[in-house]
Amino acid sequence: MPRPSQDQDQALLAAGAALYPALGCAGLSVRRVADAAGVNPGMVHYHFGSKDGFLRALLQRHYEEMFSALSLNIQGDADVMQRLAAALLTVARFVREHRPLISRVWADAQGGQTVAQQFLRANAPRHLGVLLALMQEAENTGRLPPQPLLTRFTFLMGAVVAPILLVGGMQSIDAVPPALLAGVGEEVLSDAALQQRIEWALLGLASGV
Repeated sequence: MPRPSQDQDQALLAAGAALYPALGCAGLSVRRVADAAGVNPGMVHYHFGSKDGFLRALLQRHYEEMFSALSLNIQGDADVMQRLAAALLTVARFVREHRPLISRVWADAQGGQTVAQQFLRANAPRHLGVLLALMQEAENTGRLPPQPLLTRFTFLMGAVVAPILLVGGMQSIDAVPPALLAGVGEEVLSDAALQQRIEWALLGLASGV
């Protein structure tokens, strides 16, 4: 029997990516994904084994794209602070591009959805480990003063990533004040805005104040 088209699994993943942020683990049915992808529902089981297997593949696919870029950006002989800035920019861009999906994963995990919880347990330590290792290298080489590790990390995430989640969430419910709406893209979400916050945050850490 001929093997079903290899494009079907990609079509299913694309459909799942579009549907998951609104529906979550509980609401994303095999039939709904298959209908959106234009394939037989049996292809979900054929390619992924089960609905949970499909959800794992969907979430992992997006994460691996980010982690590959993160790993690439920290390689080389560049100054550790430049590599740390590049790593932070990679993470921030990922959050910007996939905020609805990320928000749903967190909501599902907090709501007791096993697939989401397992995904976070398996993957959160990976990019956290990269960032923490770069910060420790910066401290070891005298580029950053000694500071409590988690305090340093949460400060950086609060300065760089939190505005994306906050403003993105406000946008999704039309809660951004009209007077500020025009500046959201340029002043909060653009690459230039991300790089500016990263520069300010690292300068603040380096000052030791």
